[in-house]
Amino acid sequence: MFLQTLPFLVQSRILSFLGFEHQRFCKRDLSKLARTLLTDTEGIDFWVKRAARNLLDKVSDSNYQWISGLSLDSGEERVDEEFGSIPDCLKDAASSANELFLPWLPLSHDTLNSRELFAGYESQEDFLSQVGEGSGDNSKDVAEEMEIDLVMVAPLDEEIQNMAASLKERIMTFESSSLTVELANEIRRLSFERDADPFVILGMLEPWKADDETASILVFHLSNGREEEEEIAWPSKVLCSIMLPKMLVLEEPASRVLVISMVEYCKLHQRAAECALLLPLIMKKSGINNHMCDVITRIVKESLHPAHVSAFCRKLLCGEEVEKRSIILPCHQCLLSSQLVWTESLFNLFQNILNHNVQLTQDSVDQLVLLIREVAPSFSKSLKFGNFLLCFITRCSLLLKSHKLLLVEAVAKTNTLVTKSILSKLASF
Repeated sequence: MFLQTLPFLVQSRILSFLGFEHQRFCKRDLSKLARTLLTDTEGIDFWVKRAARNLLDKVSDSNYQWISGLSLDSGEERVDEEFGSIPDCLKDAASSANELFLPWLPLSHDTLNSRELFAGYESQEDFLSQVGEGSGDNSKDVAEEMEIDLVMVAPLDEEIQNMAASLKERIMTFESSSLTVELANEIRRLSFERDADPFVILGMLEPWKADDETASILVFHLSNGREEEEEIAWPSKVLCSIMLPKMLVLEEPASRVLVISMVEYCKLHQRAAECALLLPLIMKKSGINNHMCDVITRIVKESLHPAHVSAFCRKLLCGEEVEKRSIILPCHQCLLSSQLVWTESLFNLFQNILNHNVQLTQDSVDQLVLLIREVAPSFSKSLKFGNFLLCFITRCSLLLKSHKLLLVEAVAKTNTLVTKSILSKLASF
């Protein structure tokens, strides 16, 4: 599906590459891809079709019962099942070394039971359990780039603890901008020049308790030095330890100085803004309110590119749980949910995103349609939900024609001022 969204020239180049390097890929997958493209005869480019046919010829076993071009559904009965199997060298090692715990590794039971191998673990079982728990996270790039969710808190030296306590007191009292800038420099030096985890240091300082003016100065000057080296990690830690906690408890309109500082900071660090501010805020356990929606809308409109916003929406609606991992201090983790909590404000946020001319992907639209059908009875009298529906159907009409019946069924369960307008719009599909 993703391949077919690319330009025809790119599709043909990809298929040509797969045909040239077909031995490196599973025959079953390549055959399925080629057949899917050849079966879709409408709108397919000549060179794409030719490249797909060449790919299918290379990965198909030639026999006299199937002739290429006459039937695309009858061939490829035999599939190379050896692609995902264990290599012969490992099979031989496993069969000839029964006494080994892991047959393909030169480790015997005596070696595995030695204390030196598992130094730092109380038992071999503890080590193996930690390996098993961590093996799944490496499959996602986001987990490779930042390991923030669970922070191993190492014991800090007494000197570092005393310095952190002194800085914490100074954070709570704003004296002047110049002194706050110097304070930010001291916090950065303590975080990087000492043998301590910067995330732990920021958690001890509790900078989110500072007033808005102090927070706006800190958030910029904390990122003056090391963000080039840290890329996303350090700006994310700064955001989630200063701005995010303030937003999670926001019950009134955010101050102008706080909003401006967040918007400008997010312009400079867009990936950090997504992972350490927008994502955890939207995933709040109790759902976002109107004031949070206003701040997020401002950031989306002024700090992020529409394509970035579209990808972010897809992550929210279609991403797996591991893709929605937020960068957040452990003390605030309890405020987040693993699933989206749909409120009127969240529907209003998506309406604002659509009005900002953000083009949602087809899978995002499909998920929204399923969600609308599910929650329509709960928001039957909500005007904000109705306005979102009208905007959604207007902006994404080309992607919604196949969902017309589902949408009509869902809209029929609502009773707002815009219900008739929505039904009239659907009737024109």
